[in-house]
Amino acid sequence: MNGPHDLGGQHGMGPVAPEPNEPYFHAEWEKRALGVTLSCGAFGAWTIDESRHARENLAPATYLSASYYEIWTRALETLLKRHGFVTQAELDGGHMLEKGAAPKRVLKAEMVPGVLAKGGPCDRPVDQRPGFVVGERVRTKNFNPTTHTRLPRYARAKIGTIEAVQGSFVFPDDNAHGRGESAQWLYTVVFDGGEIWGEGADPTLTVSIDAWESYLEHV
Repeated sequence: MNGPHDLGGQHGMGPVAPEPNEPYFHAEWEKRALGVTLSCGAFGAWTIDESRHARENLAPATYLSASYYEIWTRALETLLKRHGFVTQAELDGGHMLEKGAAPKRVLKAEMVPGVLAKGGPCDRPVDQRPGFVVGERVRTKNFNPTTHTRLPRYARAKIGTIEAVQGSFVFPDDNAHGRGESAQWLYTVVFDGGEIWGEGADPTLTVSIDAWESYLEHV
């Protein structure tokens, strides 16, 4: 999915300017936005991959003009409406108007430390052996899906080298759309600067990405 979130290699966006000693939150409302998003995620109605896709689906003008946590809350509204927890009229009015869907579970205050400590592991076993080995040259596939993908646009149709076999994990491209976890092997692939940026690139630079097996083909 080639959306406004996929900015790698795009011109005209200005330099990346990290904020020295950046705080975790820039305003009090951001703390609440994080808490509400995690609490709603605990409902069990959607996956982390579906939530990412909801953020990617924001209109480009909205996405690019919003702050980090504004993107979270706007996508959360989409998810809550999609799964029947709230209506647009309720969001507009700020009050519940009808009984919505019942969550599978509710995250209570005393549960938070344990839930956060547990996290959301996404490693899964697969029956087949890895299709690629460390040191092998591979080419990433060239596709432009309208659905979710974790293969960045700048790294498509590029030749790199397998640096590590990370294990087998949930395949987000399927999981985001309710098609199951479809676990696959995941690899770290390294590209040199010239392969990514072309002529004139700094030859000492490399870029590495984590790529699922179905993103790759043999060279």
